[in-house]
Amino acid sequence: MLSNEIVLRPRFQMELEEPCSQLVMKFSEVKKSQNRFVISCVDDHIFIKLPNKEQHFWSPQLHLEITEKDENSCSLHGFFGPNPTVWTMFMFLHVAVGILFMVDLTWLYSNYNLGNPITIQIIIAIVLVLAWILLYFAGAMGKKKGKPGMRELYDFMLKTIQS
Repeated sequence: MLSNEIVLRPRFQMELEEPCSQLVMKFSEVKKSQNRFVISCVDDHIFIKLPNKEQHFWSPQLHLEITEKDENSCSLHGFFGPNPTVWTMFMFLHVAVGILFMVDLTWLYSNYNLGNPITIQIIIAIVLVLAWILLYFAGAMGKKKGKPGMRELYDFMLKTIQS
């Protein structure tokens, strides 16, 4: 079940009493019989997305990984995330702000020890902290905007598994 925790990419796990191949087959069959979702099956990985016409910048996708426990049971690991391009851009921005912040602190420390003015470095540090806070709230807003899509994907996955 999905919790309300603050998590960047919500995850879940299920233990199922059916062979791995049968579960993959269910998703392959439903892929052909419906057009509500875009389903990609690659080995034991299944990706479920909303159709392109319904997607927005924050649209989630569901990645399922099926792991065989024994010949009659499997473990399903799923996680929600944004489009991989959006995720990569967001992580790049977080890392860039962090690196710039560390460089700025080094610059500030050097100038402080040399007795030089540090006003510019303090302003840059404040701007970088504000940028990080802005990124955090943008991600939280995106997650909130993507929640209805996450619910649709999760419900579709449960319906497919139970069929």
